[in-house]
Amino acid sequence: MQTSTTGAGPHSPVHSFGKFGRGLLAATQLSALFGGVVFLAIVVMSIVSIVGRKLWAMPVPGDVEMLQMGAAFASASFFAYCHLNGGDVKVDFFTAKARAATVHRLDALGSLLVGVFGSLITWRATVGALSIREAGETSLILGWPVWIAQILMMPGFLLLALSGFYMVGVHLRLSTQPQQASA
Repeated sequence: MQTSTTGAGPHSPVHSFGKFGRGLLAATQLSALFGGVVFLAIVVMSIVSIVGRKLWAMPVPGDVEMLQMGAAFASASFFAYCHLNGGDVKVDFFTAKARAATVHRLDALGSLLVGVFGSLITWRATVGALSIREAGETSLILGWPVWIAQILMMPGFLLLALSGFYMVGVHLRLSTQPQQASA
């Protein structure tokens, strides 16, 4: 059974995913959905805070802190799904007339860079969170430990790294397949 994603055409790399790729895609979809729920909660909280501030001079205490912490986590949760689905921003001006194999090799290089970047940021976010934990830093109004918000970004960045490295293999495999005639 092949997994299909919204916007993935018949020649999309998503249709070339093996068992690990389909599992990774499912994990990234779940991560993105959870990030979306967090963003919706942030929006609701912001509306309640703004209305409370304007009508009753009673905003949600620490609304900006919650927005910053939640948005950091939620943003990190979308990147991997975007990469697996081919939703990255690409400038194909120079490759518009290139052979499919060449484009796949260049996409493999781009995915390698995404994997390296994802690994680097996972490492640094983890080290930074542990450092903040050791220092005992808390948010100003709510007194929440700041390291928790930072460590929650780590799974999203780890999924990004795995997605980047996985897509290297997918694009390299696709670069060796014979080119099909365009319809």
